[in-house]
Amino acid sequence: MSEEFESTFITLTDEDGNEIELEYLDTVEYSGAVYMAFFPTIPEDEAESAEDNEDYGLIILKVVSDNGEEEELVTIEDEAELNAVYDLFMESLFEDEEDEDAGSDPEE
Repeated sequence: MSEEFESTFITLTDEDGNEIELEYLDTVEYSGAVYMAFFPTIPEDEAESAEDNEDYGLIILKVVSDNGEEEELVTIEDEAELNAVYDLFMESLFEDEEDEDAGSDPEE
């Protein structure tokens, strides 16, 4: 299998001690900060109901340094910042799709 289609998963622990498994999608920079996008993993028994559940949408987290040593992923509180970063991720996603479409041979 091509590495291009392999997924990267991480497990985060929230402030309540709950573990959340996420699938890494992409990283972008905006205004000097780094942001990462994820999708939550969906248990097989919840897959059908997940489409309508907003808890299973795109998750964007900001990378911040903790005392210059350790990096943490934090939620974005500022709505304007979140919207701007979301737009960057969407642009990146559509650029990747266009690149894939341009590289495919319609006669295959």
